Parts: sequence; C-alpha cells; structure tokens
Amino acid sequence: MPIKEGDKIKVEYQGKLDDGTVFDSSEKQGKPLEFQVGSKQVIKGFDDGVIGMEKGQEKEITLKPSEAYGDYNPELVKKVPKDQLPKDKEPEEGMMLLLGLPNGAQLPAKITEVADKEVTLDLNHPLVGKTLIFNVKVVDISS
Repeated sequence: MPIKEGDKIKVEYQGKLDDGTVFDSSEKQGKPLEFQVGSKQVIKGFDDGVIGMEKGQEKEITLKPSEAYGDYNPELVKKVPKDQLPKDKEPEEGMMLLLGLPNGAQLPAKITEVADKEVTLDLNHPLVGKTLIFNVKVVDISS
C-alpha cells in the first residue's frame, strides 16, 4: 500500500547539503524517524516527498529552500542585552544558544556579534536558505 496522508510511518534517512555535507541522519538519532504524514511534524517538502512510497522503497528527495526552512529573513536578527543571556558561559561569536519560548518550545539562535553591552542573535534556522537532499528508506507504514 502506498503511503498516503494520515499514515504513521517510520523511515531511515540521511540529510545532506548540496555540497555533500551530512547534517542529520536516523543513524545519528539511533532509530528511524517516526511521524504521521501530513501532520506538520516534519518540514513540508519531506512530508510531501514520502507520499506514494511503499514499504522497503528507497528514494532521494531534493528540497529547495521554499520546501524546507525557507529563505533567510533579516528581521530574525535581533540585538539583546548581554545580561539577558545565561551567566554560565561568556558569549562568543558563532556560539549556538537554545532560547525558551512561552509555549515551552526551544528555538536555536546563533550569536553573530558580541559588543560590550549587547549581543546580536540570528534566529534563522541553521538550514535556512539551503537546498536539502534526503536519502529516504521506508521501514514501516501503519494507518
């Protein structure tokens, strides 16, 4: 039975950039990725790319930025007073932070500049603006 919206599936995957750099894999996570197709648990292009696949099938899915994490948004670069950052480490350019949101979710932020009293944070996803290539193998499908 081909995968359709609403199915719960398990896939093994490897995600890489168009220069061949691997940024994630199910092997790195230690288990297959499990999600419900069409429920927005994964990026849209990945969700759409598995529809129609069958158990045991392998496929390469290439996603343009618009199907993945979108294009770079300069409005997501913010200056924040240094005293609002965690006190346990001195902020450095290139450092990644996890910011807690009111709903309990965490948002990755990269420090792009450190000044005397403030730091500049880039809240764009680290994979924004990039073409992503996924090698996917369906290991299980359940309705």
